[in-house]
Amino acid sequence: MAIGLLGGAFDPPHVGHVRLGRAAIDELGLERLLVLVVEDPGHKSVSTPASIRLELSELAFAEIPEVEVVLEQHDRTVDSLEEWRPEDAYFVLGADELAGFWSWKQPERVLELVRLAVAVRPGVPEDELRAALLTFAPGSVTCFQMDEVDVSSTEIRERVGRGESIDGLVPDAVAETIAQLGLYAGGE
Repeated sequence: MAIGLLGGAFDPPHVGHVRLGRAAIDELGLERLLVLVVEDPGHKSVSTPASIRLELSELAFAEIPEVEVVLEQHDRTVDSLEEWRPEDAYFVLGADELAGFWSWKQPERVLELVRLAVAVRPGVPEDELRAALLTFAPGSVTCFQMDEVDVSSTEIRERVGRGESIDGLVPDAVAETIAQLGLYAGGE
């Protein structure tokens, strides 16, 4: 059975991440899903240390037994994959990220090491998705369906910074830990 890899900053992890992970496991029949919390993402800044983001991610995915949360030292996907060398693996991403795939570091090598598993959800324009898929070799991308989840880590940080509720946007244990540690209270 295949494994899935889901990488990100997870600053903080939210219900969209959890639903993406659950949908990938269910729709692709994954034996396991590795959630890779990138220690120092090269493509974006983070508000909290890696150890905190790792803890929050462990809390977020705690109810999905197939998930293992690990700290990823590499800031680029290809470097992670070169070290991991997973067999029969999917790299899981949202359809909105697919168009930017060719700007990744060594995207051709990424496709030699894994297949892409792309979550298609309502709100992603079908014509844009079709156009993006045409740039890939047949069999290198598998699409699966996912419910619409309108939430982002940026929105959560902003809401906490304004003193607004994040109920329903993150798992309860994540919300409690954010409050206990006073995370994101200063805004971005």
